Amino acid sequence: MAQTKIVSDCNEKNEKAPSDIMKKAEEYLASKRKIFLWGGVDDESAERIVKELLYLDSLSHDDIYFFINSPGGVISSGLAIYDCMNAIQSDVVTVCCGQAASMGAVLLTSGAKGKRVAWPNARIMIHQPLIHGEIVAPASDIQIQAEEMLRIRGITGKILAETSGHTIEEIDRDTERDNFMSAEEAKAYGLVDKVESLV
Repeated sequence: MAQTKIVSDCNEKNEKAPSDIMKKAEEYLASKRKIFLWGGVDDESAERIVKELLYLDSLSHDDIYFFINSPGGVISSGLAIYDCMNAIQSDVVTVCCGQAASMGAVLLTSGAKGKRVAWPNARIMIHQPLIHGEIVAPASDIQIQAEEMLRIRGITGKILAETSGHTIEEIDRDTERDNFMSAEEAKAYGLVDKVESLV
């Protein structure tokens, strides 16, 4: 019985240790003005990132480092982050570590000019917006959704064009299908400015 209790206590300590370490790591990284998008873009991640951007910008207008490893996600959530990045006075240094796909790529390329970085083995993917899942609706509703998708494609296409130096027509052509790039290819395309292991 005593042995069971000892093992149980050890397990409890082991379970708490990672969260304590993570909390300290997050506090330290926040003190260095480093924030992270690790995973999908959704309302939860967008709320956290917008709050972090606003908080850090309120402390000072020094650069904020935004590390991105994301397959993309909800466009409206991503555009909330994008708008916040452009609203604050601090420059946002974007860093792709792993992948920046879809909305993740839009956020990556929206960093401050000259301060958009991809790690050497990162990959970047741009494409047109997608509808996920099954649609069961009257034809008129499907038409409304299609028109909204075209509007959203126009918004994300304009962002990619402005940040990469390409025309809207070139972006439309290059995002017709999934367009994967290495870090060096993304630099040549104008999505990032540097390829280096910035930490």
